[in-house]
Amino acid sequence: MDAAKLSNIPVDEDGIDRRQFLSCMAWAGSGLILSMNGGILRSFGLADLLREGPAGKTARALAAASFNFAQISDSHIGFSKEANPDVIGTLKATVEQINATNANPALLIHTGDLSHLSKDEEFDAMDQVLKGIKTPEMHFVPGEHDVLNENGKNFLERYAKKGKGWYSFDHKGVHFIALVNVLNLKAGGMGNLGAEQLAWLADDLRGRSKSTPIVVFAHVPLWTVYADWGWGTDDAAQALALLKDFGSVTVLNGHIHQAMQKIEGNVVFHTARSTAFPQPEPGKAAGPGPMKVPPGQLQTLLGTTSVGFVEGNHRLAIVDSTLAPADSDVQAVNIDNFAFSPATVTVKKGTAVKWTNHDDIPHKVVEDDGKFSSPTLDTGDSWEHRFTEAGEVKYFCSLHAHMKGKVIVH
Repeated sequence: MDAAKLSNIPVDEDGIDRRQFLSCMAWAGSGLILSMNGGILRSFGLADLLREGPAGKTARALAAASFNFAQISDSHIGFSKEANPDVIGTLKATVEQINATNANPALLIHTGDLSHLSKDEEFDAMDQVLKGIKTPEMHFVPGEHDVLNENGKNFLERYAKKGKGWYSFDHKGVHFIALVNVLNLKAGGMGNLGAEQLAWLADDLRGRSKSTPIVVFAHVPLWTVYADWGWGTDDAAQALALLKDFGSVTVLNGHIHQAMQKIEGNVVFHTARSTAFPQPEPGKAAGPGPMKVPPGQLQTLLGTTSVGFVEGNHRLAIVDSTLAPADSDVQAVNIDNFAFSPATVTVKKGTAVKWTNHDDIPHKVVEDDGKFSSPTLDTGDSWEHRFTEAGEVKYFCSLHAHMKGKVIVH
């Protein structure tokens, strides 16, 4: 497993208006571990859990939480083309990774496209793999690949809690809402909730305390990521309007096979990476679809990621943990939205850290004492530095000094 660490990205510093659009995008993974404690939803790094062991501080924090839950997405069982001829293998690796943390998730949420062609044998294979995950309760919403036949009859008979697939439930003070936005796709493939489901949602929320933490999950993002590829839900604004008065709302989606995060007002949006194959970044290819990567790189683009919303101080915590072997000698750090993500990484001696700039302005990576310095990194540029001595190394962006990071070498 990749040695990614927890990153806390403050969104209330540096003059950023919380009600302005604030988003960041980074390659990450597909799984999500979150915990609830005292009404605060937060996330933990799977790599940290494995590295620290059951007596580590992360494991202790999870043990003290009210409960933990996991999210996976876009498994596409039945897909066998060149982008990934072994989607069952990568799904198993994701399940094993979650189990290895001993986080004991109380729930598993799958945000759709369990299958590739809605076939019984594909759902059967999915069920067989998920039997191995250490959780007593599983919840599902369909993706468009799950409803190809008879308006989703196979999926609904197997996984729906109620007839048309949308439902809600409560778990230890958190209200979970499962929405279906793939049964009536609009022009260009945009998701759609429909008047009947929106009316149900309004009724479901009516009278509920505004201090109740809300977790919404659906397949297609509930914000417009890229309309040209159908990466959004055309009537999502009506659903979000019903949630605007709640203090803590987290929206989990899949569909686009890459991790994107957005904070707007009281809502944190997160889309998870596929366990099967990556797709291009929006607008950077002729269209969406399975993206072939060079041999050996697939596991660096699949795996697990974690994002959390902390009620009160509005902090977004993002963790990248891929399926790459634990002894991988390159640790990725993304530069997104004027922040290093993860802000702190722990690596072994001899490991290289690779910084990649996803912002639309340049940055520079400079060690606090000037022992190393990157060239100016324009959008899309990367730079590596190999760490050969144990210790704690602090660095910053010399063009934007408030951006700080740390590498712990052992």
